[in-house]
Amino acid sequence: MTAKLNARGDVAVLVPAAGAGLRLGPGGPKALRLLAGEPLLVHAVRRVAASPSVRLIVVAAPAAEVEAVRSLLAPVAPVTVVAGGAERQESVSRALAVVPPEIGIVLVHDAARALTPPAVIEAVAAAVREGCPAVIPVLPVVDTIKEVTPDETVLGTVDRSVLRSVQTPQGFRHSVLADAHAAAADPLTDDAGLVEKAGLPVTCVPGSELALKITRPLDLILAEALLQLPG
Repeated sequence: MTAKLNARGDVAVLVPAAGAGLRLGPGGPKALRLLAGEPLLVHAVRRVAASPSVRLIVVAAPAAEVEAVRSLLAPVAPVTVVAGGAERQESVSRALAVVPPEIGIVLVHDAARALTPPAVIEAVAAAVREGCPAVIPVLPVVDTIKEVTPDETVLGTVDRSVLRSVQTPQGFRHSVLADAHAAAADPLTDDAGLVEKAGLPVTCVPGSELALKITRPLDLILAEALLQLPG
């Protein structure tokens, strides 16, 4: 059954999904790798579509896979599919270009975070709706972090109490994200980083352990285990 998005929603979600995912090992584009028999992108879009605030989903697919991705997602949710670029930032810009100006909140979400709960998506959107120009979901850093030299000599121990691990979706006022991309001089893998460079504040909200980024083969095993959890 195809999920129906909320026509009165005020959020567009952009999903850059054109990356190769080399760290996952040999295979097709990362977003199309299988997790429990379904592509990561299907898992991600299903959860995005379950978020009540979402009105529009735009996927930036590999240029050679646009029609295939459109067909793949048709049974999952109404989705607009565009050709992505060589870099993530270009894919986000291409997806952003098709978002109507009347949609005031734009989230950027990694297909690799395929198990992100809809509650996290809603929390990010709510914070933007309340007036924050940019919002990121985060988790506290639990490992000890060392600062080292290029030859791997330890310089010191970083205070992890002030560190956070950043997840997606990252949320923005539409105009803020558009202006940040228009002003970008160097490619970044983090959209909030573009907003930081523009001098605007970025607000944190709690993320989720379920929103792990599937990057390595081990992450696929962990994600499959998480899918077996009740609820």
